[in-house]
Amino acid sequence: MDNTLRLCCPCHFGLESVLKYEITKIGGTDLKVSDGKISFSGDESIVARANLCLSTAERVYIELAEFKALNFEELFQGVKKLRFEDYIGETDAFPVKGYSLNSALHSVPDCQSIVKKAVVERLKEKYGIGWFEETGPSVQIKFSILKDTVNIYLDTSGAGLHKRGYRRNSNSAPIKETLASGIIDLARVRPDTVVCDPFCGSGTMLIESAFKALKIAPGINRRFSAEKWGCFSPETWREERMRAIDNVDREAKFEAIGFDIDDSAVALALDNAKKAGIRSRIKVEQADITKFVQPEDSIVICNPPYGERLLELREAENIYRQMGKVLGKGGSKKSYIISPHEQFEQFFGQKAGKKRKLYNGMIKCQLYMYF
Repeated sequence: MDNTLRLCCPCHFGLESVLKYEITKIGGTDLKVSDGKISFSGDESIVARANLCLSTAERVYIELAEFKALNFEELFQGVKKLRFEDYIGETDAFPVKGYSLNSALHSVPDCQSIVKKAVVERLKEKYGIGWFEETGPSVQIKFSILKDTVNIYLDTSGAGLHKRGYRRNSNSAPIKETLASGIIDLARVRPDTVVCDPFCGSGTMLIESAFKALKIAPGINRRFSAEKWGCFSPETWREERMRAIDNVDREAKFEAIGFDIDDSAVALALDNAKKAGIRSRIKVEQADITKFVQPEDSIVICNPPYGERLLELREAENIYRQMGKVLGKGGSKKSYIISPHEQFEQFFGQKAGKKRKLYNGMIKCQLYMYF
């Protein structure tokens, strides 16, 4: 197998520039940025490092091919010529999933079975066997068909990279860890930053801020699919894990302060901080936004409540007015607030210094930055 692999990481729309910086920092080369994803080159070490260290990527895929297909025969032949034997052993499982948008091949189940059949035919020829028991490690094959262009990937991550392992429990409307991390990057959290979240919920903003400030690789406490693949060396993963552990900045003066009106959220945030290994850096108290006093030289990073029904919407707007009275709007007290409310600035009482469009799931939001 050639040592250089073409890799691809999807991300939240709006975080491409943040992810680009992260990929460059871990040693990815030849980057190609498009909406919601970045492809780049790297070897086996970079596959491990990307899974362990990238905080805004959703997954790490190996990109096997891109080709046009207007019918099932073209799809079959395009897939069959790929070197799956470099990655999939005789007993490995190789499930297939994917999607198709604006393409002649619009039936996803049909595309799925054609891709599977093509891989089976390829591996039959290579291994000289007629039946695959698929009892070994799983090598997930992913296809995407967009405007008749087919991309074939292998998923090295397994569970999405937002699953860091500390948030097995969460409150009802948590922000995804990868999106939180991107916002924290945009807020320029440093080893000596004090971060506050007056609506901390299950503690995601606080914990991700601590990871950033202390240089803790977000994937350090979890496992990835490709660690079990026969084509990769366990030694590489061990080395990259040790490298990530050595990189932690235990001397950083960072601290995080969280508040939530709900005492069960307070308990949850503290429990998650303990699971994440950074409990000593975080203080969380039960308090309502009207009691919030922002410390000098601190950054507020928060995802305040927003209502989808009229009554909740009115409540949310009242909260934004309260926030405008107690949150810093620049100078030594900065604020970074994500909200889908189009009139947020009006209720908050001041125009943001800068705004960035982000998507929280399917919800279009703005990150309002006051610095």
